Amino acid sequence: MRYLFVLYFFCFLLIGCAENKPSDQSELKTATESTESFQYEVDVFSDKRVLAYELKGFDQLSLNQKKLVYYLTQAGLAGRDMMWDMNYRHNLTIRRILENIVREYEGDKNGGEWSAFMNYAKNVWFSNGIHHHYSTDKFNPTFTQEYFLQLCDATETSVTENILEVMFDPEVDPKKINLDPTSDLIKGSAVNFYDPDITTAEVDEFYSNVIQSAEAEPISHGLNSKLVRLEDGTVGEKVWSAQGMYGEAIREKVKWLKKAVEVAENEAQGNALKLLIEYYETGDLKKWDAYNIAWVQATEGDIDYINGFVEVYNDPKGFRGSYETIVQIKDFEASARMKKVASNAQWFEDNAPFLPEHRKESVVGISYNVVTVAGEAGDASPATPIGVNLPNANWIRAKHGSKSVSLGNILDAYNNADGPGLLNEFAHDAEEIERAKKYGVLAGKIHTALHEVVGHASGKLEEGVGTPKETLQNYASPLEEARADLVGLYYIMDEKLIELGLIDSKEVGMAQYDQYIKNGLMLQLRRIEVGKQIEQAHMRNRQMVASWVFEKGQADNVISKVERDGKTFYEINDYDKLRALFGQLLQEVQRVKSQGDYEAGKALIEGYGVQVDSKIHQEVLDRASTLNIPPYSGFVNPVLVPEKGADGEITDVNVEYVTDFVEQMLDYAARYSFLPSYN
Repeated sequence: MRYLFVLYFFCFLLIGCAENKPSDQSELKTATESTESFQYEVDVFSDKRVLAYELKGFDQLSLNQKKLVYYLTQAGLAGRDMMWDMNYRHNLTIRRILENIVREYEGDKNGGEWSAFMNYAKNVWFSNGIHHHYSTDKFNPTFTQEYFLQLCDATETSVTENILEVMFDPEVDPKKINLDPTSDLIKGSAVNFYDPDITTAEVDEFYSNVIQSAEAEPISHGLNSKLVRLEDGTVGEKVWSAQGMYGEAIREKVKWLKKAVEVAENEAQGNALKLLIEYYETGDLKKWDAYNIAWVQATEGDIDYINGFVEVYNDPKGFRGSYETIVQIKDFEASARMKKVASNAQWFEDNAPFLPEHRKESVVGISYNVVTVAGEAGDASPATPIGVNLPNANWIRAKHGSKSVSLGNILDAYNNADGPGLLNEFAHDAEEIERAKKYGVLAGKIHTALHEVVGHASGKLEEGVGTPKETLQNYASPLEEARADLVGLYYIMDEKLIELGLIDSKEVGMAQYDQYIKNGLMLQLRRIEVGKQIEQAHMRNRQMVASWVFEKGQADNVISKVERDGKTFYEINDYDKLRALFGQLLQEVQRVKSQGDYEAGKALIEGYGVQVDSKIHQEVLDRASTLNIPPYSGFVNPVLVPEKGADGEITDVNVEYVTDFVEQMLDYAARYSFLPSYN
C-alpha cells in the first residue's frame, strides 16, 4: 500500500512552494556540493513541477553496499518500458516518436507550437504515457496535427494514421481508468491490462472460476498478467515473466538482480533476492508469496528495496499490479525515533475503535524505517509515493508481518522547495497558520507513520470472507486508504503518542486535523477540471472522510463552514468530538472490509467521495491560480556512475545530480529501452 506523494502532504499541498522558475544550469552536478547549493527545482510545466532529491550518506557505504544499490537501481530501470506499456498499448510507440523528434529536430524552437509540443512531451514523460498520472484523462495536444507532421517530416520520424487518431482525437481512449459504476469498467478503460474487446462481465466470470474465497492463503490472482482474447474466443492470462510477456525487459532485470545477490549484505537478503529472481523467471505467483515472506523477514542490513508488480490502483478491477521499484538506504537516526510506532503496534490494535471480532489477537512482524531513496522506476517515478507499506496480501501481513517505510529525502526535498503560499491563503486564522508552521511537518510525518505502520497492518477479515478486491471490487482501494488514514487521524490525538515521546503536545494532532479537513473538502480540488467528478482512489478517500465527519458533526457544530470576504474557510470547533467521529467512521470502514460489505462500501464512496461542489471547486481554482503553485510534483533520479579498474571490476560508485528533466528522459530512452513498441 502506498501513501502517495502529497497524499496528506502538508508541506506541499498546504504550505505550497516558492515561485517556480525553470532551471538554466548544466545537466549534472556532483554529490559533494553542499545542501545549501542543492538545486531542488528542475522544471515546471502544465500542472507539474519536477524536483531533485538529495542522496546523503551514500559515500559512507562500503564498496559492496554501493554495488548493491547500483545493481538494484539498474534492475529497476531495466523494467521501465513495462510501466509505459501497462498504462496504454500505444504508449511506447508514441514515446519513441516524441523522443526522436526532441533529439533530432533542428528547426525553430522559439515559436509557440514548439513550446506546446515540448509541454506535451514533458507531460507524457511525467505520466509514463499519454494519460494524466492522477486524473487518468488523456492529454490533448495544444499544437496542430499539421505542425506535428512537419516535425515528423523534419526528423524523418514515421507516424501512422492510427497514432495520429490516438493522439489528436479526444474521443479515442479518453480515460486510462474508468471507475463509473454505471458503465463497463474494463471497456471504458484504456489501461493495457486487458485486450480492448474484453468486458467486465468476462473478467468477473474468469476470476469467479479460479478464485476460491475460502482459501486461507490465496495467491494474488491476476497480479502479473494481462487478460487476453484467445484464439477460441475465450479469455486467458498472458503472464509477465522472463519467458513470457515483457520477457526482454525482465531478463535484463534478472541479470542485474543476480549481480545484487553476489553483494547481498546477509544471507536473508540474498535468499529473498533469489526468490524474486525465481518469480520473475517463472511468473509463478506462489513464488511471489514465498518471496514476500522472505523479504518481510529480511530486516537486517542498511539497504532495502521494493521491486515487482505491486500496487493495483491502475486496474479498475483491482487485480493487476503496476511495475515499480524503489531502492532505499536506511536512515538510522530517523528510523530509531519512529521505531516506537512499530514496537507498540499491538497496543494500537487492542485500543482501536474496531468491533472486537475485527481486531487481530496478535500483530506480528511489523518493521518501520525512514529511508533515503537512491533510485526509483516504473509507477514510482517521476511521481513518487512518500511512504509505502508492503506486502499487500492480507494473509501474509497477518501471519508474517509487513514492512513500512517513509521516504525521508523525498519529504526533505518537498520541505526545502516549498514556501507559505497555500497555507496563508486557505488557513482560517492566524492561530491555525502558526500551529501549522510550528507542528505541520512533524504532524505529517507522524500521520504517515501511523497510516503505514498501524493503519494498513491493522484489523482482520471475518472467517470465510474473500479478499477486498473480490468483495469490495472497485471500491477496495479508496476504502483501504481511508481505513489507514482514519487510523492515523484517530491516534494522532492520543495521549499514547505523548507518552512514547513522539509528540509533546496534542497540537500536533490538531495541526493534522486542520490540514486534513481543508485538503479533503477544498485543496485537493485543484487537481481536477471544472465539471469533473473525483475518480482517483486517494482523492475519493480524503473527500469521503472529510465530508462524512463534516456532515455527522453538524448537529454539534464540530466543524464550521465560514464565508468571509467572498472566501470559504473551514474551522474546527471541537477537536475531541472530531476525533470521536473519525473513530466512528473507522469502525464502519473496518466492518465493511472485514465483512466484505460491498453495498455499504459503495454508499460511503459514492455518497461522500465522488461528487464535487462546483461552487467550492471554482473558488479553490480561482484562489490558487494567483499563487503559481502546480498541484503535482515528481522527481528526477540521481545518476549512479561506477568507476572501474583495469580489470573491469567496480572500484567505486559516484553520485551525480540531474538538473534537466528532458535530458534524463532522453538518457533513459537510450539506455533502458528493452521492449518492442507492441507486446
